[in-house]
Amino acid sequence: MDWTDLDAFQALPRLTGLALSPDGTRLVTCVATLDAKKQKWVAALWEIDPTGERSATRLTRSAKGEGGPVFTDGGDVLFVSGRPDPAVEEDEDAKAGLWLLPPQGEARQIGSRPGGVDGPRTSGGHVLLTSATLPGAVTTDDDARRRKDRKDRKISAILHSGYPIRYWDHDLGPDAPRLLLGRLGSEPVEWTDLTPEPGRSLDLASYDVTADGATVVTTWMVAEPHGSRRATLRALDVARGAWRVLGDGSEHEYGGVVLSPDGTRVAVLRWDRSTAEAPGNCYVVVIGLDGTEEQVVSGWDRWPTSLRWAPGGDALLVTADDHGAAPVFRMSLADGTVTRLSTDAGAYSDLQVSPDGGYVYALRSAVDSPPQPVRISAHVPGEPIILPSPADGLGLPGTLVEVTANADDGRQLRAWLAVPDSKGRHPLLLWVHGGPLASWNSWSWRWNPWLMVAQGYAVLLPDPALSTGYGLDHIRASWGDWGGATYTDVLRVTDAALTRADLDGDRTAMMGGSFGGYLANWIAVHTDRFKAIVTHASLWGLERFGGSTDAPWYWGREMTPEMIAKNDASQYAHRIVTPMLVVHGDKDYRVPVGEALTLWWDLCNQAADPAAMPHRFLYFPDENHWVLSPGHAVLWYQTVLSFLAWHVLDGDESVPEPLR
Repeated sequence: MDWTDLDAFQALPRLTGLALSPDGTRLVTCVATLDAKKQKWVAALWEIDPTGERSATRLTRSAKGEGGPVFTDGGDVLFVSGRPDPAVEEDEDAKAGLWLLPPQGEARQIGSRPGGVDGPRTSGGHVLLTSATLPGAVTTDDDARRRKDRKDRKISAILHSGYPIRYWDHDLGPDAPRLLLGRLGSEPVEWTDLTPEPGRSLDLASYDVTADGATVVTTWMVAEPHGSRRATLRALDVARGAWRVLGDGSEHEYGGVVLSPDGTRVAVLRWDRSTAEAPGNCYVVVIGLDGTEEQVVSGWDRWPTSLRWAPGGDALLVTADDHGAAPVFRMSLADGTVTRLSTDAGAYSDLQVSPDGGYVYALRSAVDSPPQPVRISAHVPGEPIILPSPADGLGLPGTLVEVTANADDGRQLRAWLAVPDSKGRHPLLLWVHGGPLASWNSWSWRWNPWLMVAQGYAVLLPDPALSTGYGLDHIRASWGDWGGATYTDVLRVTDAALTRADLDGDRTAMMGGSFGGYLANWIAVHTDRFKAIVTHASLWGLERFGGSTDAPWYWGREMTPEMIAKNDASQYAHRIVTPMLVVHGDKDYRVPVGEALTLWWDLCNQAADPAAMPHRFLYFPDENHWVLSPGHAVLWYQTVLSFLAWHVLDGDESVPEPLR
């Protein structure tokens, strides 16, 4: 592949999700490709051979695309799609329905709802999913009538009675998710509404159902004083309609619900809630449906991110960030021991366990590898076996190496460094991740360093304080002090990288998005060592951000008035001398666009000579936190590369063609 061809990069197929058939003979994944106009992504289902002997084969094809595949006990594939049902009159406003694809034959729609369906889970002959439903609606027809009335009267207004009101890039309401349970076999599926008036309690819910359909376990959001809320854990006796609390408490939250193979226990992730002084912790917890007390599986100094049961119910397969990777671990329920199974530097997701318990199937990516289907042993540590993929492997324009250093307080620091294959001394681009509770350990289509490497830059990807995968002490080092250890850590790692003979310390730039954008702003007001800074979707005025973001109750636990006063970069705007490229999307509700507007005004307000203005503002009226549409993503890279070439490589300003 020509890595200088941004359009070719955008056109590469992208794998997401993985489902394994009950007999272990079939794997299904989603592969997204560009539509004919190259304006949006459309996903199709592909089948992968778990043995690795047969090539991947495409299962579906439609203009609307497919997603959320799961298998029924009988081996059929269920998926969600907005494709039109040929058995009914086409409706241009129709939402995604539930479709069934048998091993042989065509897919057919077996269930729908006016507000669409999402997130199917199957067990026994049952399917559990969510459907957005208008408040007060009792039946499917009632929901449809209410929606039609709003549409006919051109009403888009939403009346809120509390938080939240937005999430990332979309408004919440007027409808809200409800849990629906259906019995497979009859078509269309008849839905039982398990949660008639949930309010916003099922936002981002994680749920599962026992094989007999008798019990549903789900997370349940509970409103708290002062606009806050917390995720609790509940079980529903379907026949009696009676709820019972499995996990609650003002100091904990729950997620990642997975029922045991025998349906008697539930494994979940439990978070100790953060405070202004401490980040809390995350554990794997097993709770009996009969009311037995919680069993904390491990006091492990890593934060688990996903769970799967071993078929025998004696262990859990877990993923967690760990030193620049996200391996698969096996947790024994007998003694809580944790064994790392994947020994490489990959980041694993979408775990599926074979029925005999011998193998784990997953999507594996890394900083230098896009997602691929793989198989590893569920018992013995080792390297993954790569399965035939719907997407070809990529040759990279450089090499990935590690850089290490020591922090001021003695912590060991590490980073990935992507170095071009070309000879000579390369300009260095420091790229700080968002989160901040995250790590550079997986492939990114949106923040891809190899496109920069192809242009001759060495790209440094550090995991400073607050990064995950290095233990709680690494997170605590800058908790409530965003401009402290995170700032000194990235500069320390940058200095360590620049000891290499193939890097040019006189040509350096820095960029970051979200929290990485905050750190870009903090760097801009505290040092002039970089020749250019790119700040994307960044926090600028912390006090304003705390009340305008989509989850102010969360950030408020850390962002005290004292923390804001100490870490607000906007109070030092007058210090900025480094040319800055500000980037923001108007549909960004996590870091609202007001942050960029204020930063841009502060930069312009200091410009004594408008003709010599070194800063630029790339504004996307209809993009969100990430800038996702294919055309805009290409334009983002073009603009960033042009800005860097102008200031780092001492070239002339070159504006991308669509912006001229």
